Order: sequence, then C-alpha cells, then structure tokens
Amino acid sequence: MSCFRVPATDSDGRNEACANCGKHGSAVKLKDCAACRLVKYCGVDCQRAHRKQHKRACGRNEACANCGKHASDTVKLKDCAACRLVKYCGVDCQSAHRKQHKKACKQRAAEIEYEKLYSQGLERPEGDFCPICTLAIPLPMHEHSVFAACCMKKICKGCDYAAEKRGMDDCAFCRTPIPGNDADSLAMIQARVARKDPTAIFYLGGKYCNGSLGLQKDTRKAVELYAEAAELGSIYAIFIIGNAYDFGEAGVGQDKKMAVKFYRKAAMHGHVHARHNLGIKEWKEGNYNRAVRHLLISAKMGYESSVEDIKKAFKIGLATKAQYAEALKGYQDAVEEMKSHDRDEAMRHGY
Repeated sequence: MSCFRVPATDSDGRNEACANCGKHGSAVKLKDCAACRLVKYCGVDCQRAHRKQHKRACGRNEACANCGKHASDTVKLKDCAACRLVKYCGVDCQSAHRKQHKKACKQRAAEIEYEKLYSQGLERPEGDFCPICTLAIPLPMHEHSVFAACCMKKICKGCDYAAEKRGMDDCAFCRTPIPGNDADSLAMIQARVARKDPTAIFYLGGKYCNGSLGLQKDTRKAVELYAEAAELGSIYAIFIIGNAYDFGEAGVGQDKKMAVKFYRKAAMHGHVHARHNLGIKEWKEGNYNRAVRHLLISAKMGYESSVEDIKKAFKIGLATKAQYAEALKGYQDAVEEMKSHDRDEAMRHGY
C-alpha cells in the first residue's frame, strides 16, 4: 500500500483532493506539499495530521523548491532554516524563490514558535519553590512568603513560622542573623550584586523602583538593573521588563509587541503571570483557542484567575466543557500539592 493517499480527481482531472481528509478542490482551496509536490492539502491541520503517513514518500522525492533538482551525490539540499517546509540546492535558488515562499514560510515559522511556546515552561521555576520544604509557594507569592536578603531566597510562611516557633530569630534557611536596619539590609544586597547575583540585582532594581531601603526613587536605574538581571537569567526580571513595556511604566515607553516578546520568554521558563498575560492578550486579539491553551497552562500551575477566565470562556461557548474541567482539576491539584501542616498553621495564626 502507498504510504500516502492518492489524490482523487474528477473526469477532467482538475479537482484533486486533500491527501488527508479527501475534500475535493471544487469545495476547498488545495495547496501542494511544498517539499515534494506529490500531494495536496486543504489546510495546515490536515498537512500536520498526515505528516507521519506521508513522510517517507515525501522524503524519497525531495527536490529544490525552486529549480526542482533532486538530492544526489552532487546536489545537496538544505532546509529553509525558518520553516523547514522546503529545501533548496543553493542560496541562489532560495533567493529566487523567496517571494513565492514568503507567506507560507512566515506562517509555518509562526506555528513552530507557537509549538515551542506551548510545549515549554509547563512547570514553575526553581525560585517559586520554598528551599526548606521544597513545595511550590502559593500564588500570589508575596502574600505567602518572606524574602531573605541574606541568601536571596523566598521562604514560605509555613517554614518561616515553624522556625520562629522553635525560637530561631535568624534566617530560616541560611541561619544568617536578620539585619536590624535598612542600611545593613542594603549592604547585604549590594554585596551579592557585586558578585553578579541575578536575584540580588533584580531585587535591588525593585528597591530603586519603589524608593525603599533609604534609596532615592530612580526608575531609570531600576530598569538598568532589571535589564542586567534579565541578561543574567532572572525570569522575574524578564517578566517585569515585559510588564513595563505593556503599561509604559518605570520610564519605559509603551510597546505591546516588546511586552509580548518578554512575556513569551518568561512564560517559556515557567513564569505563571507571564503565561496568564499571554492568554489575555490572545483573547483580546480574538485568538480564543490560543488564549485558552495559555490559560490552561497557568491554571494547572495554581493561578486562580486563569481558571476563572476559562470558566467565563466556557459560559459563552469559547471554551469546551472538557477544557474547563481540565483547568479546574489542574488548578485544584496544584493547590493541593502546595498545602502543608506548617502553612495551614501559619495561616490559622494570621502569620
């Protein structure tokens, strides 16, 4: 049996059919498989669904998308680096074919980017976990944790409360004495900044942004520090820069495209709020399927607002019952995994 479906034709041969679903060209617009020209598809979804079945036949008939030369000992074909849909025998053919290929290339390149976006950052980053109990910190984290300037760790209130109950006045994680004033705290932070600690640089940026720890408010300096922390790998700094672009804050001009760029980078490293923001942006653009996919990811990481937004989408028919059920269960599972005896006790005592 052939490894791809033979295109059907009418008696005059003009109305070929989609190799996957069989829809005729008389009903839909068909496009050739750009790599082999052997089969046609009615859309990207059908091409993707048929890829595994068609791959072998397609591979046997690889040819330059411009001149048609087949791969041989003397002709080496290379993929279009952006989309991987077509191959070329050389730069001249690629340049000659660019205008014809540009639209399909951009579409597929965007699809590849989205595939990466939805497949990465499905778990929260290391900094979202308490270093003592190793459980993820409930969201929003600033309400459920304390920050230790000595070791640059977020410690959940359960572990901090448990340490306090045992009479420990020092840092619950590294046992360093807690600084008694702003000057000592600032000196502690600056010592780590000097060692290029991205968390410390990001934290100091926040202090300049708010004008705390005795520092004069300086948003320009804050943005410089955020940028440095982002370069050194701080996911939280990447998100904050995206947020600044989104709302035109901290001395940064509003730029929605740049905001999305930084949100995507943060989301692909597990930043929950960045992922949720991407969902909201897709929603506003009318891309409801993309929006729900983003919100499902952030819901499963314990972000309540994402669940509520999927619920609203379900009520107006823009999310399925299965998607809402998946979001709700994922959220509930995440919340359950973040519970502990010490955290419950800290909450009961209003800690």
